[in-house]
Amino acid sequence: MTLRADSKKRVVLPGAAPGDVFTCEETKQGLLLRRIYHPGPKKNMTKKQVLAAIRSWKAIPAMSWEELRKLTREP
Repeated sequence: MTLRADSKKRVVLPGAAPGDVFTCEETKQGLLLRRIYHPGPKKNMTKKQVLAAIRSWKAIPAMSWEELRKLTREP
């Protein structure tokens, strides 16, 4: 298999996916690329998991809107 680098020194590797990480080692025959990290597919959260995450989110105030209005409005 012959690969050719473009003007930006990029080579397209068959079988490589976006996010793959490779090591590059120089040997007597040339360069050796080894894949060291291949990210797994992201798992989508279920509706139940999303709602649980929203409920446990720390940025949601613990007080009601009426209490917040009383604290922030001038009498």
